[in-house]
Order: sequence, then structure tokens, then C-alpha cells
Amino acid sequence: MKKSTFIILALSGIILASCKKSQNASTSPQFKSLTEAVYASGNIYPKNEYKLTANADGVLVKQMAFEGDIVSKNQLIFQLESISQDARLEASSNILRQSEANFSDNSPILDELESQLKNARNKLSNDSINYSRYKELYDKNATTRIEFERTELAYQTSKNDVSARRKAWLRTKNQLYVDLQNSKSNFKVNAREGDNFRIRSFEVGKLYEIYKKQGELIRKGDAVALVGDANEVFALLAIDESDFVKMQIGQDVLIKIDVYKDKVFKAKVAKLYPKLNKVDQTFRVDAEFIAEKPKAYYGMTIEANIVVSQNPRVLTIPKNYLVGSDSVWIEENGEKKKTKITKGVENLDLVEIKSGLTEKSVLIIGN
Repeated sequence: MKKSTFIILALSGIILASCKKSQNASTSPQFKSLTEAVYASGNIYPKNEYKLTANADGVLVKQMAFEGDIVSKNQLIFQLESISQDARLEASSNILRQSEANFSDNSPILDELESQLKNARNKLSNDSINYSRYKELYDKNATTRIEFERTELAYQTSKNDVSARRKAWLRTKNQLYVDLQNSKSNFKVNAREGDNFRIRSFEVGKLYEIYKKQGELIRKGDAVALVGDANEVFALLAIDESDFVKMQIGQDVLIKIDVYKDKVFKAKVAKLYPKLNKVDQTFRVDAEFIAEKPKAYYGMTIEANIVVSQNPRVLTIPKNYLVGSDSVWIEENGEKKKTKITKGVENLDLVEIKSGLTEKSVLIIGN
């Protein structure tokens, strides 16, 4: 990647409007209004970019949106299928329906127990009447002790039976309630696991890319699609490590995009990333567009100039008059003379002269 620091003329915000190289054999230094800028290359990306990932293993059986579509928040985009999960969900649903029926007002289990309790209470009522009648007879010596004790035993047995059946009814009802709650919880768990097979969007955005096809097996954690803001974009720039120290938040950025031909977009430095990319020895800088923005085409290639200093009036010479890195040939009193200079910033055409020359110096091309 091309990386260099250069000077741009401060003319109507154009990225670089350098002077024509002098075609004369001699020239003199001139004062010009120049701006120092750092070259950067990069790409356009949408804001709020995120990837949709699978939360479970399954086969992609349905796709509800496609590249270029605008998706809303929490919109269902993909449906996965898992035979085992479907079976678990169906089984838990059946158990829940049965549990609800068992605990309902028409519960067959409770109805049977209530019927048995009712019969026991009827028997208790009859045995209680017999017991009272035989007790009166026994007190009047009108019946035998054996007959009295038999009715007394039947009465006590009926009382115990009613108490036992009532406790059984309460115990069963409580157990059916617990079973119902467990069935609900189990169904909710399986339903939530079922949500793992439905992939939804997190925020409103444009669907930029889909990585999987229908019928394809997807593993948990696999990226399925890329979504980003459809209206807001930013410039991701790569800055040479030697220029990164000049970067500051808020610096002006002039951006050229190939698909827009000669159009120049204005932006400002929004964020600096202090970690060096060791692959290409660059640092990342993000720039936010101001005023007009390019359309949200993902990954468009751009070139940019980041303005790091502005010099309203500096002495410059054409670069082709420079000899080596610190000398020029001048004509003085009719004689050719090589003289040392101190240069400042430079671009492909011009060099800033800090010392060694004046406006009256006559520069010549050395042989």
C-alpha cells in the first residue's frame, strides 16, 4: 500500500492541487499557501455492523430475507431445523397438555378420588347412624355387646377411610399441581432452546452478505449473515506508523472514492486505534463524514488526505531543483554554486525551504 506524507495546496478543499513543475532552466523560490497532509487508504463500512450467528447445530431450512434487504429489529431471518429438538419440544408440549388436563376442573384423576371420597362419606353417614342406634340399644340391654362392637368398629373404620381418602385427594391434587409447574418449566426450556434455531436481527439495518445456503448444515457459533446500518457509514483508514504520531481527533479528512470519480467528500478524524497492525505496519484511524455521505456500499475502496498542519505562507521551490536531500544549484554573480538548504515538508512537486535561500535566489538545474 502506498504511504507517504505530502503537502496539498489549500485551494477549495481539493485533496491535492500541486503546482506544475517549472519547465524553465532557472527559477526563484516563491511564497505559497500550503497544507501538510498525511496520505491514507482504506474502505467504507456501515456503522453498527454485526454478524448473525447460530446458537445451535441445525440445518438451514428457511430464509426470510436476502442481500440488500432492510431488516427490522428482532426480525426472523433464518430458520434452522433439528429433529431431536423438535421431538423434545413436541414431547414436552404433550406432557404439558396432559398435566393441564389432570389439574383442571374436569380432571379424571381428581374426579375419581372425589367420587371415592363421596362414597366413603356416605358409608360413614350410614355407619354413624347404625352406631348411634346400636349404642342406644346396648345402653338399654336390647342388643348384644358383640353386635354393638361390630357397628362401632364399622363406624371407626369409615371415619378412618374418609380421612385417608381426603388426604389422598389433597396429596394427589398437590402432586398434580407440582407436575403441572414442572411441565410448564420443561416446555419453556424446550421452547427457549427452540428459539436457538431461529436467527433474528438485533437492530434495524441492511443485510449485506449471507454466508450460508438453504439445506446447509450449520454448527453452533457459525456466522450466517452480515448486517449493518443502511444510512450511516464511516471511513476506516490505514495510516503508516511513521505518520500516526501526527494524528489527532477532529482533524479534517478529504476523501476520494473511485466510484464517485472527481467528487471529494469531507470528514473528520473520529477515533484513533493505538494497536499496530504488524502485517502492513499501519495503525487504524476512523473518520466520520460531515455533510454529504457516500451511499452505504460495503467495503468501497478510498484514498484520503488527513490535514495535519496548515501553512498560510511558506517559501517553496520545485522539487526537481533539489540535489540530494539538502542542496540546490544557484547562480550567483554569474557563477554556478551549490548551496545547502534546510527543507521542511514536501510533496511530489514542491519543497518547503526553511533556510538557505531567499525569494531573490536564482535556482538552476544542475548537470
